[in-house]
Amino acid sequence: MKKLIYPLLCLLMPAMAAVEKAPVKYTDAANLTIVNKAQPGGPAFQRIDVARYPELTPMVTKYYRYSTGLAVAFRTDSRSIRARWRTVNKLPGANTTLIAQRGLDLYIRRSGKWVFAGVGVPKNAGTEHEAIIVEHMDTTMKECLLYLPLYDEIAGLEIGTDESALLEAAPDPFRHRIVVIGSSITHGSSASRPGMTYTARLGRTLGFGFINLGASGQCKLDAFFARIAAETRADAFLFDVFSNPSPQQIGERLEPFVRRIRESHPTTPLIFIQTAVRESGNFDLRKRAFEADKRAIAREGMQKLLKTDPNIYFIEPGMDLGDDHEATVDGVHPTDLGFERMLNQLTPRIARILKKYGVE
Repeated sequence: MKKLIYPLLCLLMPAMAAVEKAPVKYTDAANLTIVNKAQPGGPAFQRIDVARYPELTPMVTKYYRYSTGLAVAFRTDSRSIRARWRTVNKLPGANTTLIAQRGLDLYIRRSGKWVFAGVGVPKNAGTEHEAIIVEHMDTTMKECLLYLPLYDEIAGLEIGTDESALLEAAPDPFRHRIVVIGSSITHGSSASRPGMTYTARLGRTLGFGFINLGASGQCKLDAFFARIAAETRADAFLFDVFSNPSPQQIGERLEPFVRRIRESHPTTPLIFIQTAVRESGNFDLRKRAFEADKRAIAREGMQKLLKTDPNIYFIEPGMDLGDDHEATVDGVHPTDLGFERMLNQLTPRIARILKKYGVE
């Protein structure tokens, strides 16, 4: 028997190698459908054309060049899907997995639902990456959604398929536009991969486009964020703007922030979510008091706005992470478990508000 097996393996090995080395063709993803861009124009894989906003701080400028929240929509009958991409930053962030920071995250729609299919794992060093995302699939036509990195700038992206396979741009799978402006929690810090941010998950669950304009540590009700919102088309806005500013900044900036947006969006629903009760204050009394003051001044300011504007909403608690103290990576940023708990509370409430405006 052993004498027969060896010759058979010798015959099969070239065929197996041919399968492994099957020709691959690459398509520039910039020519496909890029979803969840905040505004038209600008570089394909940047959510904001920062040249329009010279008043942005250097850090916000850097962050808005990132591909956070963007995804490529395409259709293919390929048995495998690969990617080649170039990033700009070289070092991973402390709170972010390498895949979330500069990797890719593929979903394929099956029976009407988006199902995780695979990730593009980036290299540990350097800015040139190549990866097999998924392989050994059938040859039916598949609707795909490839999420781009959360914490890096994309200098180029190509999607690889079998040479004989079809790959084409797919229509934007999301209806309506919900623009989300917020902190690192919105940006996606500590999500395990790009498709696991709460904005991306809201999009897949509700079928709406949630445009992610999170800016880690930078969202302090600045006038330029209000200008960006005023100049961005949206069916609704969702704001996580009480996580980064001080109590004093909230008190001084909240009303002017809303007033600037209302100049361009007089009746568009503005949904504000209260910031989380941070685990970092479990024993640190100074942090606990500071965060309590922030929530109190945010609550006070929102109550004033609610009395005069029927199209403003305040969700409190807005970031309910549970009471077992196990849902953050560092006392501040939710893990996937934390995002799950947030979404269990947020999703039905946001859906009910949006339905009042025909966003369903």
